[in-house]
Amino acid sequence: MEKIYQGKTKDVYRLGDHQILLQFKDDVTGENGVFDPGANTVGLTIAGAGRSGLKMTTYFFEVLNRLGIPTHFVSSDIDKVQMIVKEAQVLGKGLEVICRYRAVGSFLRRYAAYCEEGQPLDSFVEVTIKDDERGDPVISEDVLAMLGILTTENYQVLKSLTQKICGVVKDELAKKGLELYDIKLEFGYDKADNTLLLIDEISGGNMRVYKDGTYIPPLELEKLFLS
Repeated sequence: MEKIYQGKTKDVYRLGDHQILLQFKDDVTGENGVFDPGANTVGLTIAGAGRSGLKMTTYFFEVLNRLGIPTHFVSSDIDKVQMIVKEAQVLGKGLEVICRYRAVGSFLRRYAAYCEEGQPLDSFVEVTIKDDERGDPVISEDVLAMLGILTTENYQVLKSLTQKICGVVKDELAKKGLELYDIKLEFGYDKADNTLLLIDEISGGNMRVYKDGTYIPPLELEKLFLS
């Protein structure tokens, strides 16, 4: 296998035939030893985080695939902490798409003068550029189009797909009495047929979930959700 990228939470290998192997790691994003799914740096290492993330990711991608929602998921091996996916071209140099149901995290920090912590939001979608040096800045629909990163038409497809996916995740979590506050997704184009796909992962490491108003950490979330 050819190692093509070493990421914050996963290493990436090329398998051939438009397939990629993702090796999940125990590193998670955060700052000063505190987990934060919205952070752009590795903040700490949690034993078992990679396996936990892969188990949740496998669950959600299998649900989405059954619903006919396009994802890059092919298969996973929980014991090896590996996932095989379709090779995809990221949007621009990498975008993150956030869907928010409650005012927390960076949304609250930006707009605290106009909202209260935990205030309900109507599946609000925003896009950020993956750019550690500049702190992953938020980018608008207009700027995406002006800079040639994403057309207005494709942005609307992306937004609709994000809300549909996140609605599925939210409903699945609700079955266990868990409430999704926000979640961060990534998308790309299938290199085989140029279809827009959900890529990366769906796990406790890229979402904030609460139970009865109390935040649930990633490993505890996986145990509560998949028990």
